[in-house]
Amino acid sequence: MKIIRKITAVVFILSLSGINLSAQKPKLTVLNMDSQGITFTPKQLGNLLRTEVEKLDKFEVTDRYDVAYLTEKNNLKTENCYGKICLVEIGKLLKSDKMMSGSVEKYNDKIILSIRFIDVEKEITEKTVIKEFLNYPKQIQIMIRIALYDMFDITPDENMKNQIKSLTSEQVYESELINPDKDKLNLSGPRLGLTYFTGEIQDILTDNKYNGGFDAAVPAMLVFGYQFEIQYLNSGNFQALFEFMPTVTGLDQGLFLPNLSVLMGFRHNLMGWEIALGPTVGLTKKADGYYDENGEWHLMREWDYSRGDLPYPEDQRLDSRGNIVFHSGFIFAAGKSFKSGRMNFPVNLFVIPSESGTRFGLTFGFNAKNKRVN
Repeated sequence: MKIIRKITAVVFILSLSGINLSAQKPKLTVLNMDSQGITFTPKQLGNLLRTEVEKLDKFEVTDRYDVAYLTEKNNLKTENCYGKICLVEIGKLLKSDKMMSGSVEKYNDKIILSIRFIDVEKEITEKTVIKEFLNYPKQIQIMIRIALYDMFDITPDENMKNQIKSLTSEQVYESELINPDKDKLNLSGPRLGLTYFTGEIQDILTDNKYNGGFDAAVPAMLVFGYQFEIQYLNSGNFQALFEFMPTVTGLDQGLFLPNLSVLMGFRHNLMGWEIALGPTVGLTKKADGYYDENGEWHLMREWDYSRGDLPYPEDQRLDSRGNIVFHSGFIFAAGKSFKSGRMNFPVNLFVIPSESGTRFGLTFGFNAKNKRVN
């Protein structure tokens, strides 16, 4: 019985040891990363890489102070140790299972990030990841994180997917990630379009000038203007902004109808969708008059007061024979911006409702995104 108990105890101890050995994480040492054309030093890049690897919780990462102590104790030179041979040699001296290093280089408007993962015992490069990013050096840490996710086949969450799009695709609009310190006028630029009139306004526009109309061939007019944007909030996937758009309508039909719209809008940074609303004011011609019992419009001066007081209620409406006055309304707009390289092409639909008729319109424009200087 004693022998059986001893054997059982030995087996139990060995099984526990096996569990501990299997649960033990590989020892990984991260050295500096080569730095070319950016403001980060190799040591700073190495520290960022080490921090992101530690977050993965896959390795026993050698502390940076221990790395400094061991390299100094063994008189090792790690300043330019980026290749496989050097990493393997230092890994053996430090008794590390794995080694990691890499490089970050700027080429024109791109940042090329490379990470090498070395198996010390086998003396092989186990995996290399090379990623190309847009030139946003303030986001180097996120770029390193993205590369590590790729290296170890980690599925990114939705937030990480958005970060990848923002840092790799020129088709993505401004966001807090790539523009944290600046409020940029992303889509300011010229606007062209068409507005269509309905209701009573349509009848007046197409009527002849003798009756107070405008002799318009069709109840639609071209719109020409310019949109100015001021961004006051840029967070996550959305930005909030004010839009100021002075326009002139009717030049194609010999009319000059100036207008100013002030809108508050929201835009999705990744997809380019936006909505906006706000007041609109402009100049037009209106006259005082009345509608008779047949529903026909007459100016006040047309009434013969020798017949007595005006038996109809006085009114005011759009009339080419009237005086220039201000008019106001409220505009609702929605649209999407399409992107090609640094060019933006915003397309918007708008509606301006009123008692005398609703205006529907479509505008489009273009602008070139300013190149960011780092």
